This record gives sequence, C-alpha cells and structure tokens, in this order.
Amino acid sequence: MESASELVEFPLLQTPIEANYRACTIPYRFPSDNPRKPTPTEISWINLFFNSIPSFKKRAESDPSVSDASTKAEKFAQRYADILEDLKKDPESHGGPPDCILLCRLREQVLRELGFTDIFKKVKDEENAKAITLFGDVVRLNDAIEDEGKRLENLVRGIFAGNIFDLGSAQLAEVFSKDGMSFLASCQNLVPRPWVIDDLDKFKVKWSKKSWKKVIIFVDNSGADIILGILPFARELLRRGSQVVLAANELPSINDVTYPELVEIISKLKDEDGNLMGVSISNLLIANSGNDLPVIDLTRVSQELAYLASDADFVILEGMGRGIETNLYAQFKCDSLKIGMVKHPEVAQFLGGRLYDCVFKYNEVSSL
Repeated sequence: MESASELVEFPLLQTPIEANYRACTIPYRFPSDNPRKPTPTEISWINLFFNSIPSFKKRAESDPSVSDASTKAEKFAQRYADILEDLKKDPESHGGPPDCILLCRLREQVLRELGFTDIFKKVKDEENAKAITLFGDVVRLNDAIEDEGKRLENLVRGIFAGNIFDLGSAQLAEVFSKDGMSFLASCQNLVPRPWVIDDLDKFKVKWSKKSWKKVIIFVDNSGADIILGILPFARELLRRGSQVVLAANELPSINDVTYPELVEIISKLKDEDGNLMGVSISNLLIANSGNDLPVIDLTRVSQELAYLASDADFVILEGMGRGIETNLYAQFKCDSLKIGMVKHPEVAQFLGGRLYDCVFKYNEVSSL
C-alpha cells in the first residue's frame, strides 16, 4: 500500500546519497556472507519479529472494523510466521535478504491484505485522550523551571518517558496491558546518565547560543510520546522563534501517530485563542511524511515533506524505529538529532548499552 503520490529523496541527506546513506543501522549481513544461508543476526531479528506475532494477533482479533476478525487474525499469525520461516531457510525469499524495513513491511502487507488497516486504533485513541488531559500539567511543570538548561533537560526526559509507550515491543506491550504507564514516574525512572549515546551537554551549549530557523521533527508514537514528549518540546522551539514541522506517517503502523490523528490532536490541545498553552502555533506545520512503517527510509518521503524541508536547518528523528534502528548514522547537510529509547535487547547489545537505555545523538554541521 504505497503513498498516493510518488516518493522522493529527503533533500537534507548528505550527498551523494548512494555513497553516504543506508537506512538500516544494524547490518544483518556482510558481502562475504553466503546469500543462501541466514546469518546469526538475521536469525535473531527474525525471531524478534516472530515473538511479536501473539501481541499483533491479539490486537487484530479485537479489531471491530473487520468482519470475522478472529479468523483473519489467525490467518495473519500463520501467514506471517510462514514468511519468517521461509526467510530462515532462504534469506533471499520474499524480497530478502531481510532487514528491519523488510520485516516490518512484510508484516504490514499481510495485515493489510487481510483487511486490517489499523489494529491499534482503539488503544491509540484511548492513550491520546488520556495524554491530552495531562498536557497542561506537563507544560506548566516545564514552564516553571527558570534555568534554561534544566528546562531543556526536563523536556528531553519527557521525550524519553513518552517514548516508552511502544506497542511494537513485545515486552512493553505486556507491561502496558498490565498497568498502563505513569508518565511522571517514567521521567523520574530513566536509566541514569551517561546514556549509551549522550550528547546532551553538547546540545545544551548549542541551545543556549542558537535558535534554529526551521526544525523538521519525524514523530513516533501516539499518546504520551507525541502529546507529553514531543509537543512540549516543539512548543519550546516555537517560543524561541523556530518554525516547526512535525512529520507523521501517512498510514497507520503499530501505535505510531498518523498525519490525520496529529491534526486532530493539535486541534484538541489549542486554547480559546488558538494557541498551545499561550504559545502561538502560527509557525507550526504538520506534514505527511509519506511513510507507512514504524521505521523510515529517507530516500522515500512525500513530495510535500521534501518541499517543506528544503530550507530547514535542524532535523530531529525521534523514536527507536526512525532514530535508532534506522537513520542512527544518517548524515545531514544541517544539524541533526536522533533521540529515542532502546526497547529491544538486540539493539541494546549492538550499541553496547542497557535495555531501556537512551540515545541522544546530536550532530552539528559547522556553518561555512
């Protein structure tokens, strides 16, 4: 299910793109590996996707928009499991060799072929409603911090705490179904610094000296992530004079927020003057990224986003899918930030960090 219009390269990628850019961060295989035999890394990632099947099946079974959902959910589980088994036998089957983009795409394809377009809709709506009621308190707490550096750190911690709400992670989906997530407790309980990649101090210095004219933020999950994590941060950027473009998925995937959902969220958060808790949103734009997966290949974005990004001087990729599993090493022509929480043991191992560790990777491009 592709974007309605043709997808194009993100204009801020370092050129030549072919030489400088590879979307997937973790190499599952190397040129010397036997193309007919799966590598140990491929096997472990195929298993990770295999282990997520029960939680996806459970969501699909209770999708009220699909007739005979339980039978179709069973078909999804069987069909996707068969594809993963095929890839274990022959990595080049199903358009392989597999990487995180292909494994996500195959899962979405099977769901959509069976009529499941948004199996996380109910939980996204519930979490958005809950987070909207907390937005004012979170913003007031941030605004009360007078020291600029401490306020920035608090906003960053809010992004990490919000990013915990991720139903694509089998362990977190289970935790979440038990007791939900307490946002403020999550802010307090982040793993201690230094994080596995920790450029926060460097970023604080830059923040105190400069404000960017236009910031593109690739957003991640619904609920606390977008509403209590990203939006207070975006509001602070607006307050400092930046134009902010929030780039959200065109089509649903896991519990990622979509473009139409984000438009609706902003309209619900506006006060009677049309502001975001007293801050004008005349410089806030919401863009459709053209993406339909929880990961993103930046050689395939919507023309609208490419147009809006052409004169931006700061790019932020938020969340494990867009900022760690893909694009962690992406190089841009402008300043960039990759920020997210490590929610798979395989990613923690690759980075040499802990599960639920944090990544804050800031790259500054020196102006000539």
